[in-house]
Amino acid sequence: MSTTQSERLRELLEPLVTSQGLDLEEIAVDSVGRKRVLRVVVDSDTGADLDRIADVSRVLSAKLDETDAMGEGEYTLEVGTPGAERLLTEHRHYVRATGRLVKFQLAQGGELVARILTVDDEGVDVEVPGVRGRRPTARRLAFGDVARARVQVEFNRKDDESGQKEEEA
Repeated sequence: MSTTQSERLRELLEPLVTSQGLDLEEIAVDSVGRKRVLRVVVDSDTGADLDRIADVSRVLSAKLDETDAMGEGEYTLEVGTPGAERLLTEHRHYVRATGRLVKFQLAQGGELVARILTVDDEGVDVEVPGVRGRRPTARRLAFGDVARARVQVEFNRKDDESGQKEEEA
C-alpha cells in the first residue's frame, strides 16, 4: 500500500473511529490472491467488545462505500482489536497495559520481563518477578531506555495478591 493511500485512509477513517469512542491503532491493506483485505485495528482504554467492533465496522464500511478510497475492485474490510500480545508503541498503550506482564527489549541491549505498575510522561515503574524464591524488585524504565515492548500472555496469573479468585473470597 502506498504511503499516500495509507495517509488518505487514516484521514478518512480516524474521525469515524474516534466518533465511536475508539482509537485507530493500525491500518493495513494486504493482497490475498486477487482480492484485497483492509485491516483496521481499533482499541480504547476500556477495550472494544464485539458490539462496538460491529458498530464501527458498519460506519467505516458505509464511508468506504461512498468514497473511492479503496479504488476499483473488491476488497474485504476486517475490523478488530490489537490482540493479547500487543506491541506497545504509544504512551496510551503503556497505560492500558498497567498491571500486565511485558517483555522489554532494552535500548542498550538485553531484555527484561516485568509487570507495569505505573506510567507517567517519562517512563514506567515496573516490578521484576523474583527468581528462585527471591522477592520481586522494583525498577524504573525511561521510555528512552526501551527499544521495544510487548505484552505477554499469562495463563496462570492470580487475580489478587492472596491468590484467591473473587468468587472464592
